[in-house]
Amino acid sequence: MINLKDDFYEAINENWLKTAEIPADKPATGSFQNLAENIEKLLMKELKDMSLGNADIPDSKMKEAVSFYRLANDYDKREALQATPIKDLLDRIQEVTNFSDLNQQLASWLQEGLPLPFDFFVDANMKHTQEHALYLVPASLILPDKTYYDTQQGEELLQVFFDMVVHLLKLTGCSQSESETIAEQALAFDRSLVPYVRTAEENADHTKLYNPRDRKTVIDYSNQIDFNKAFNEIFDKQVDQVIVTEPEFFEHFNTFVTDGHFPLLKSWMYALTVVAYAKYLTEDFRQASSLYRRSLTGIDEIPSQEKAAFHLTLNHFDQIIGLYYGKKYFGEKAKQDVEHMVHSMISVYKSRLKQNNWLGEATKEKALLKLDKIGINVGYPSKISEVYENLVTSQEESLVANVRRFTQLVRKDNFKKFKQPVDRNEWEMAASTVNAYYNGSLNIIVFPAAILQPPFYSLEQSASANYGGVGAVIAHEISHAFDNNGAKFDEYGNLNDWWTKEDLDYFEKLAQEMIDEFDGLEIAGGSVNGTLTVSENIADAGGLSCALEAAKNEEQVDLEAFFRNWAKIWRTKAKPEYQQLLLAIDVHAPAKLRANIQLQNLDEFFTAFDIHPTDKMYRKPENRVKIW
Repeated sequence: MINLKDDFYEAINENWLKTAEIPADKPATGSFQNLAENIEKLLMKELKDMSLGNADIPDSKMKEAVSFYRLANDYDKREALQATPIKDLLDRIQEVTNFSDLNQQLASWLQEGLPLPFDFFVDANMKHTQEHALYLVPASLILPDKTYYDTQQGEELLQVFFDMVVHLLKLTGCSQSESETIAEQALAFDRSLVPYVRTAEENADHTKLYNPRDRKTVIDYSNQIDFNKAFNEIFDKQVDQVIVTEPEFFEHFNTFVTDGHFPLLKSWMYALTVVAYAKYLTEDFRQASSLYRRSLTGIDEIPSQEKAAFHLTLNHFDQIIGLYYGKKYFGEKAKQDVEHMVHSMISVYKSRLKQNNWLGEATKEKALLKLDKIGINVGYPSKISEVYENLVTSQEESLVANVRRFTQLVRKDNFKKFKQPVDRNEWEMAASTVNAYYNGSLNIIVFPAAILQPPFYSLEQSASANYGGVGAVIAHEISHAFDNNGAKFDEYGNLNDWWTKEDLDYFEKLAQEMIDEFDGLEIAGGSVNGTLTVSENIADAGGLSCALEAAKNEEQVDLEAFFRNWAKIWRTKAKPEYQQLLLAIDVHAPAKLRANIQLQNLDEFFTAFDIHPTDKMYRKPENRVKIW
């Protein structure tokens, strides 16, 4: 039996860790994943019942989701069509022989979301968040992060990707030699991008993504790609400014987007198009297209056909299905209880800010104003995007044809928002998602219905246990308003320097302490990157300490239950490959460390469990990191 004074996480979750099994089609299991699996089973059954006529379909939008599910689940139709649904796409790429040809199709290519070495998207302007701006971003690399290249693991994954692409291309009718040439050239083009893209760690600093450039600068980035033509044909308003997320990539654009590289680019576009659409084709395509993901995450098998059809439906109708779930399963009593917890946590935060001994009055005043303006969203959204009105499934068309039409509608809808006002009421996450988020540009927190269940939250659990679960999650999201990224955005979500220099310097010193606390910790055959994970670690620390104070303010207090539930919500078992992936790219620290290390920063934890200097969980008071 493990002593909780030596390893609290392992002791609290000992029996679960011994007996829990990772589902064959998943890379991990745990509190978050168990809830997601239960919701997946529930919604799969309900969607299936609706598709068979065994249950009523609540509204016209859900009717289209059910119709899409029926089409996605018709594997006989997929087999009959083979690769024909993507033939016209592949022919289009083959017919492009130079950049002049590509520029003729550039606008439609972007509207359809087809592979290009760059992409556009429209989102809130980080400095003027009441209005949408145009963003220019680099293409994604094949490997999950720049740091994977030139490692043994990276080389092995690229070989798997190569083999997968060759297999898929042969299924489309290419010969072995054609397939190998296309795959080799695709990998060569991908490799040419690597020196100029940022790592996950570099992009973890959100302020580095804001680099406004005028129209001429962007047009001059490329001798080959006609950005001017794209601006004129896609947007109905004059494009005067573009926010470039990674200027160094586009400043070197002429290094890899050249006439000499055109055959490589063409093969890269061809290969990525087949990879993107393979999951909508036959079972052979679906199985083959999973090879890379299986190697990357360690999953033993891909989801069943029925489950895959459900997830394809969720990809396109997530807000519709989420709204259905939220309205049906999230009760008013739970909504009121959770909203009480949110307001309780904000009150605690205000009180702590007022009593803070290292912030000056001017910064305190702005921080309190930011808390006052924070938007609170619980359960499910009051409205969803109007684009869903246009997602009408056609049973006469192939699954791919529907997906292509939907993708185009969604992307055109996004482009249409350029220079339009931002709506703070639209959610980025479906109500059926087991998660929560803070949007710094909108200064809102969102808690979907799906996470408001045991062990995170239950009307049957004590208030202390709930505060150790969803309470800490709520306070974590509030804390993001004051992490190393959130601290750069004001009460309206605008990127704005609202701190005094003295206060900011001191905050950055504390943030560095948090980086140092996690950096280099060894786990799962790798080590934690303290800089990559600092924003989430600051949010965990602030969230847990505020939730603890809120729990102590309730009539009945059980600190043991509070800490035990905190450890319980982080219980996780994951495949080694998946753990390595998360260490490289995830802004969250590994679950066990999130559970244990944050407890070691709280004085009350040591008192509650009578932990002394001889115990492994002990940390000296002077080494306990406290920020909020």
